[in-house]
Amino acid sequence: MKPHRKLNLWDIFCISTGSMISSGLFILPAIAYQYAGPSIIIAYFLAGFLMIPSIISQSELLSAMPKSGGTYFFITRSFGPFLGIFGGLANWFSIILKSAFALIGIGTFLVYFYPNIPAYEFGLIVKALGAVFCVLFVVLNLLSVKLSARFQNTMVLFLILICLAYVFIGIKKVDLTNFSPFMPYGFKPLFSVIGMVFISYGGLTKVASIAEDTHNPSKIIPIGMLLAFFLVQVLYCLCVFVTIGVLSPLILNSTLVPLTDTAFVLGGKALAVVLSIGAMLAFITTANAGILSSSRVPLAMARDGFLPGILAKTSNKENIPYASIIATGAFMLFLILFLDIEDLVKTASTLLIILFIFVNLSVIIMRESKIVNYRPRFKSLLYPWLQIFAIIVYSFLIVTMGKVPLITSFCFVGVSVAWYFIYARKLKRRFALMHLVERVTSKEFVDNSLEEELRDILHKRDKIVKDRLDHLIELCPVLDIDHEMNRDDFFEVVSELLASRINIDSKKLKELLVKREEDSHTVIDKGLAIPHIVVEGNNLFEVIVVRAKLGIVFSSDEEPVHSIFVLAGSRDERNFHLRTLMSIANIVREPDFQTNFMKAFSKESLRMLILSSTRKRHKKVFCLDADPKNRGEK
Repeated sequence: MKPHRKLNLWDIFCISTGSMISSGLFILPAIAYQYAGPSIIIAYFLAGFLMIPSIISQSELLSAMPKSGGTYFFITRSFGPFLGIFGGLANWFSIILKSAFALIGIGTFLVYFYPNIPAYEFGLIVKALGAVFCVLFVVLNLLSVKLSARFQNTMVLFLILICLAYVFIGIKKVDLTNFSPFMPYGFKPLFSVIGMVFISYGGLTKVASIAEDTHNPSKIIPIGMLLAFFLVQVLYCLCVFVTIGVLSPLILNSTLVPLTDTAFVLGGKALAVVLSIGAMLAFITTANAGILSSSRVPLAMARDGFLPGILAKTSNKENIPYASIIATGAFMLFLILFLDIEDLVKTASTLLIILFIFVNLSVIIMRESKIVNYRPRFKSLLYPWLQIFAIIVYSFLIVTMGKVPLITSFCFVGVSVAWYFIYARKLKRRFALMHLVERVTSKEFVDNSLEEELRDILHKRDKIVKDRLDHLIELCPVLDIDHEMNRDDFFEVVSELLASRINIDSKKLKELLVKREEDSHTVIDKGLAIPHIVVEGNNLFEVIVVRAKLGIVFSSDEEPVHSIFVLAGSRDERNFHLRTLMSIANIVREPDFQTNFMKAFSKESLRMLILSSTRKRHKKVFCLDADPKNRGEK
């Protein structure tokens, strides 16, 4: 069933924004300040800057493959099922962990509402509150994606207004002496803090997972991500600037709620309570966005057969992945109630950075594999240097995260390996890395399942409905001639092939082809010919696609022809004959068609290149019977 797409640009912007503004703004500045002092402003700015390559790479991949699963889908189609399983589980696990941590973080601010809660009760209340919100958001997502997005939009709008008010009130009372010394501990701690606060932006790209729930995702999601990124980057830097400028270093080194304490200094308990409400809203929006997006990852994995099929179940009416949402919520609830979330957040952060490395590598693999149907609407700037830069820097950030999260991440890789061999090893799936290998190895291993899948994605993305010519190309013979031939020998070959398909004598067909060529040359452009003839009969029309690597010599006065489309149709197919000629003319005029045609790996790659054309389709009902005599438009 075709997904019912509901989310617009404003929805995507709010989901992206809400997934970033949480602990990274309301808690982390105090922790980071202990390591780098006032220079954490630079750390926030540089951490945001380092997100740009992943935003751009994710946007390119998404514009070419707008499918549920996001990062998982891109990694699987680039590197294959083994790394795809790791990417999917790591993506799911990291988002769930951060969302669970956000729900528990709500309780941190309860002290401003109930300052006299006993310490032994506080922890239980925090977990219970997190569990209640978890169940609430699961129910909300089960009811409606649009309803969940509307709730998210309202919360994010209120959160943005609170942050702007905080900056407006506080910037007038900033004491610049609080910024001296600016780097009390030197340059070295600054790099570890960049890695620490980098994760504050990590939730941004999770919206790629909900592509199938979005209207025009290849355009809307990249724009929404960029708008959210720039807003959050500005808010982060301004809020951190105000916080450092207003709070004394002594308080900053001892608090876990720096913005709330700053609000208390600026406007007393009333303003502190408002900031606490804003902080709790931030954690709520992060958790809701996490359930909304992370639940689409097991959905995509189940569709591919890497997880049990029940997780691919969706509601009949609105295509809500209820099984995946329930599983995601149950796992999150378990983490909230029984595990120490804080000890696992660093591991989730490390996994997230590893996923960013794979995202940037995926762009390189997809580009260099030269897959015909990889056609992103948005192409990465400064390719491949931007991706290489990101891979190097992200690898450095992983080192700064410490040994424990790194070891835990390798254990996670081990779990993915075990799952692959136990459950998913039997599944075969083509991926772009295989295409890249095939460029330097034998073509005997060429398989076009990935190109076919990408073609179907392109058709859905561009709302293309296959017409009669598409169906003919899917069934037509494709010749790949690797030696030079003259015109008459070539016509003899295609005449015998046509004769077997339309039951007309091959000698008669060759005579028609030769006569047509003598009456008027069918070489219409450099290296391109479209020999076409009219045959006796009814409802007959055939196409033969030919690539001649060393060329077919049609005339001693012309260069050899390398790309040839042979058409043969009965008189009653005259209109379709003319439309086909125009369609082929449009196909061969597309950018780089001739180059891609000559570089295609196999006959099926040649066929796929033609089927992937962006030409205008003619939407008529037609009959495509196994018997050519019964074919035709109705």
